[in-house]
Amino acid sequence: MAKNYFDRYIWLIDLVHRSGHISFEEIDRSWQFSHYNKTRERLPQRTFFNHLDAIYDIFRIEIKCDRSLGYYIANTDDLEGDDIRQWLLESLSLNNLLNETRDMRNRILLEKIPSSQKWLSAIVNAMRYRKAIEITYKSFWRDEESTFVAYPYCLKLFKQRWYMLATSAGVDDLWIYALDERMINVVQTEEKYSIPKKFDAEEFFSNYFGVIIGTDWEPQEVKIKVVNSQVRYFDTLPLHISQQKVEEESDEEYTVYKYHLAPTHDFKKEIMSWGPDVEVLSPEDFRQEIKDAVAYMSEQYSR
Repeated sequence: MAKNYFDRYIWLIDLVHRSGHISFEEIDRSWQFSHYNKTRERLPQRTFFNHLDAIYDIFRIEIKCDRSLGYYIANTDDLEGDDIRQWLLESLSLNNLLNETRDMRNRILLEKIPSSQKWLSAIVNAMRYRKAIEITYKSFWRDEESTFVAYPYCLKLFKQRWYMLATSAGVDDLWIYALDERMINVVQTEEKYSIPKKFDAEEFFSNYFGVIIGTDWEPQEVKIKVVNSQVRYFDTLPLHISQQKVEEESDEEYTVYKYHLAPTHDFKKEIMSWGPDVEVLSPEDFRQEIKDAVAYMSEQYSR
């Protein structure tokens, strides 16, 4: 298996991002004092250039050199217009900051992501080199674990858990696998694999909220009514990329939003988590589904 340099990539992206422009000599000097450099070794130029290639392959972050100014992130405009990669940069920066300032960790509280560090690097590494992985997995709904070869397509973070979208040997359908306690083991194999050239991870998930996928739910227009005291939460952090205000149906008490997505169980749970502040207006079958769930919950608390 190729040596895992994932932490180095994170460190290097953050250093260049924060610096704006930085020379190789300054990068090398910073590396000698980095938390990740246990031996205080210097950074060979060949290794550095390999890191730049890997960073582009994995994160689509392009680091170039200006002879007079030094190294810089060349596609910052693309990153600023890409919510996912912008979030990635911010997350990597925070991760690096926490590792470099361990004495402050008891004053910076984060949400735990189960087992992400254990398997995330191995899967990203396999995706980069297009190597199949052998995973041992035990679903929450099955008594027995199973071991099989999987071909990772992409990774997605949702509700504090990382998920892998993949096919497996002999199966054409795409499935979701969680990188938490359900993922028991991951081993990179020497088997090469490829994914369809037209596959786009963001487009694949564009009709879904969360990670539940499949043909049981068709994308459709969903309208919800939100009490105006909660509207700023929806405006500053939309539930879905398709979110739009419906001004003509809104008033002084409520704001109506519409979405184009599949009303999966993940979306249902999100809507219900807002309690009486959010009401589903349409489609009728989804509204009835929420209504039935609320009635059942009420019955439980009436016992």
